[in-house]
Amino acid sequence: MTGSDEMRIVDLEGSGGPEVLTIATRPRPEPGPGEIRIKVAAAGVNRPDVFQRQGAYPPPPGAPEWPGLEVAGVVEVAGPEASRFSPGDRVMALVPGGGYAEAVCVHETNALYVPSNLSMVEAAAIPETFFTVWSNVFMRAGLRSGESFLVHGGTSGIGTTAIQLAHHFGARVFATAGSDDKCRAAEKLGADACINYRETNFVEPLKEATGNQGIDVILDMVGGDYAARNVELAAIEGRIVQIATLRGAKAEVNLTQIMMKRLVYTGSTLRARSVAFKASIAEELEKLVVPLLADGKVRPIVEKTYALEDAASAHRHMDEDHIGKIVLTTSAAD
Repeated sequence: MTGSDEMRIVDLEGSGGPEVLTIATRPRPEPGPGEIRIKVAAAGVNRPDVFQRQGAYPPPPGAPEWPGLEVAGVVEVAGPEASRFSPGDRVMALVPGGGYAEAVCVHETNALYVPSNLSMVEAAAIPETFFTVWSNVFMRAGLRSGESFLVHGGTSGIGTTAIQLAHHFGARVFATAGSDDKCRAAEKLGADACINYRETNFVEPLKEATGNQGIDVILDMVGGDYAARNVELAAIEGRIVQIATLRGAKAEVNLTQIMMKRLVYTGSTLRARSVAFKASIAEELEKLVVPLLADGKVRPIVEKTYALEDAASAHRHMDEDHIGKIVLTTSAAD
């Protein structure tokens, strides 16, 4: 055990494979103005953490150098000018880095209360995916009830979140996934249909499923050759949102289709956005989504947990077939 002035973290010994993740100690951070310090019980594992480990996604200025973008735990200390939470409150938070640790500081506006029906493990699986999906699908793309929605990677953390939220708010939901079992899992979460992309080009079956109207909002983490297919599949006045480029950042698309369909092709990243922007997302989530979590109408999907010191195994698991989220736990977990 470390002393009260120290904490364990998952450090990066250079860039590379999961083996570069090792346990180290650091001074316990002190919260600045408007910040709280959270005693971390659990931390979500996300694809950007893998990119950071590989040396491709450095933390923004001022963030801790070790990985971790979402945590759940108990407030230890409220810093100067922080009044939203009190010590002992159960919270979940989106952080710009440093979540793989026994403690982390975050601005209080980027944290949310954990509903009483959720464990710390479940709560740690919420911030990164729910902030990302809400800001891109609902705030940026403006998905409305009655529209059609497609998410690629339907059984990823982002995918399982997007399917549930889009379904709850009245969209007709479609997904792609890499196996028939994954497609069935996506459909159980609320997808009207899921296409196994390893066996079928998703464009034609989804055109048929929409009566050749196409898809109103597409959330894409794949990039590469999916870009042209997304443009082909999009409906008139459709919106395509790019949030990652797992199959490449460069693509060739038909600009005439974009013009004729009056498409919006946009994208975003979240990690480096301002505290104020993330606070605006948190405010909408608190009002519109946290009640759904509290009522069990929407839920985080957690496949497996690993102890903090076994972060390397968690990252290896990320590269295998999985459904939903992978979470690290500390001794403070439920």
